[in-house]
Amino acid sequence: MLELAGQRLLVDPMLAPVGALPAVDPETDDRRNPLVPLPRDASELVERLDAALVSHLHRDHFDPDAAELVPRDTLVVTQPDSAPILRWMRFRAVVEAPRAAVGSVRITRTPARHTLDPGLVGSLGPTCGFALEAPQEPRLLVAGDCVWCDELAAAIRDHRPDVIVVNAGAARIGASMPISMTADDVIRTAGAAPWATVVAVHLEALSHCPMRREQLRSEMRSADLERRVLVPDDGQTLDLVAT
Repeated sequence: MLELAGQRLLVDPMLAPVGALPAVDPETDDRRNPLVPLPRDASELVERLDAALVSHLHRDHFDPDAAELVPRDTLVVTQPDSAPILRWMRFRAVVEAPRAAVGSVRITRTPARHTLDPGLVGSLGPTCGFALEAPQEPRLLVAGDCVWCDELAAAIRDHRPDVIVVNAGAARIGASMPISMTADDVIRTAGAAPWATVVAVHLEALSHCPMRREQLRSEMRSADLERRVLVPDDGQTLDLVAT
């Protein structure tokens, strides 16, 4: 959940209760998802929304509970590949244009690459991130499901964000290359934006994401990045300012 310039923005909602969804890769880990409960009731999370940002429609970013609970008149900012499906779900205000505005918040869709594994690119489909700007607010880049790649480097150069939110967890499908950020990816992201704060999320909630928070924090300490790379706990609120 982002609160920016008086706007309340829900990002990639996965709202199912514990164990409601099947394992992503049951041959590797057969635990059902999500592994942990929401820190707040799902009905509270969808109240008074000004918009939802949906990077893609994998179940850990927009699940059946989100499709049921997010009000149908909510402005949904997404990418062209996902927009027709969201309209089929009867969301009435779906924006797939490269740019959108919510109040004084300007939103720009940014490119992302889910994985560098050539065997998975087609099956995972496209994804995206979002750059957000508003007067007197920190510039924010929500990288989405994106490993370190040229697209992310370009988004950092183009938008010079004060805060970058990355999906860590080192997710994999079987023996694949990572499909979310490893510790090395987080380090490279921080290195590409030495002025910025990096917030690492997408941890300890999904059966295909083996990285633990403490493991990532330890890696950041070893890289002397513990003050710039924040790894919040479930339900933790961060109050971030422009650098």
